[in-house]
Amino acid sequence: MSRHSLQPLPGRGAIYEVAIGWDRPLGTFFVIIFGTPDDDGSAFDRDELTPLLWEGTAPGALSTPDAAIALASSYAVIPDGFAAQLAADRCADRSAANGPVQSAALATLWPKPKDRP
Repeated sequence: MSRHSLQPLPGRGAIYEVAIGWDRPLGTFFVIIFGTPDDDGSAFDRDELTPLLWEGTAPGALSTPDAAIALASSYAVIPDGFAAQLAADRCADRSAANGPVQSAALATLWPKPKDRP
């Protein structure tokens, strides 16, 4: 898994952090925008950061670096060459194998259909 913290765009005062990276177990890139909750009185603690956007939580949801960057680009400064960095993160993580605990957890979450080998 990789995780990069990007600088929010100027004028995005409610945004605290834009996190983007690769999640190997889910086989997806992810984007999480952290900020302060709206001042509508619905939050218990207005000083607590809240995920304002969280994409890439399902298997294969964001399959390319460009898909993740497209979501993050409205909120964060995207460094030059960042798509290549995310692609390298995915390639580096492919060599890691699941251990017994990860394999058991994945089998529980996503069991193979009985009609497939």
